[in-house]
Amino acid sequence: MNIQIGRGKTARRAYGIDEIALAPGQRTIDPSLADTSWQIGAIEREIPIIASAMDGVVDVQMAVLLSQLGALGVLNLEGIQTRYADPEPILQRIASVGTHEFVPLMQELYAEPVKPELIEQRIGEIKQQGGIAAVSATPAGASKYGSAVAKAGADLFFIQATVVSTAHIAPSELTNLDLAKFCQEMPMPVVLGNCVTYEVTLSLMKAGAAAVLVGIGPGAACTSRGVLGVGVPQATAIADCAAAREDYYQETGNYIPVIADGGLITGGDICKCIACGADGVMIGSPFARAAEAPGKGFHWGMATPSPVLPRGTRIRVGTTGTCEQILRGPAQLDDGTHNFLGALKTSMGTLGAKDIREMQQVEVVIAPSLLTEGKVYQKAQQLGMGK
Repeated sequence: MNIQIGRGKTARRAYGIDEIALAPGQRTIDPSLADTSWQIGAIEREIPIIASAMDGVVDVQMAVLLSQLGALGVLNLEGIQTRYADPEPILQRIASVGTHEFVPLMQELYAEPVKPELIEQRIGEIKQQGGIAAVSATPAGASKYGSAVAKAGADLFFIQATVVSTAHIAPSELTNLDLAKFCQEMPMPVVLGNCVTYEVTLSLMKAGAAAVLVGIGPGAACTSRGVLGVGVPQATAIADCAAAREDYYQETGNYIPVIADGGLITGGDICKCIACGADGVMIGSPFARAAEAPGKGFHWGMATPSPVLPRGTRIRVGTTGTCEQILRGPAQLDDGTHNFLGALKTSMGTLGAKDIREMQQVEVVIAPSLLTEGKVYQKAQQLGMGK
């Protein structure tokens, strides 16, 4: 239903993850029977969670560790890891600088060119340690470094930008990436994103995407919504894009996963995304809190170093536990930021969903009162009053 903003403009009501809740059905199952596995291309994973391709979240060791734990980590091919042979001193500088000096420092550090030989080296390091080499680049980066990624034998290639579409108008054909041709020519599955609408999701799937990323600007370290005013609340965006996946599957028999990306902090957020239609999620700040994360307790956006329009911020997230505690438990915190797998399995059991496809069909209710309830709980916690 469209709502009239004024005489010359109407708007559709859209919903964020915090505005919905999941309603139990007529059955429950034991959480141990819940199957959380999913697949991108030929790559199968037990846990439908991907760590974002952000420099404070994933380096070689995190990518390997997440692979061992049954999830997936994506390495940013246009970040610190591929600009500097020894990234450690650079990460120390980022963690130690003051707030006002942060953006100028990032612009200075990211002015160092990306080195194709380091792309190949990092992919090789992940694979040599038995990890899944999933890597990410912008469309321009994919055009530049795609051959190096193919040569190194990466397992998955994510092409990510604030907004990606197949109808991009560029100032020159030289700067325009043909997504369909790229997907066809690359020797590994290519994931495309980000988008928030039915039409663009469908076009990306038709272009050959192995999965589609959904979400523009909802993340804690991204300021695109504030700087550009662009985005759709995540619950509505996921549902719209999942509808495109279903229609494409009915038409072609080819099932393309939809991945919710951004603004997800707790196990409940992850469960609600899947209930809205997502097959998996991509998260950043929860993994930035891991003891093994390269950001040393900080998390920052991918577009922060832009020399003309920085979009992103650095947030202090601290360290709350190991990567294993955050992903698989045992949880040492009761705020939903530890043991994501346990939370998902328990939610699926409570809702009677045996697998991800059944979880996508559970009843979703609109519950704006949850926003107030959450604020009351947070205030009680701050005052030491418990639940």
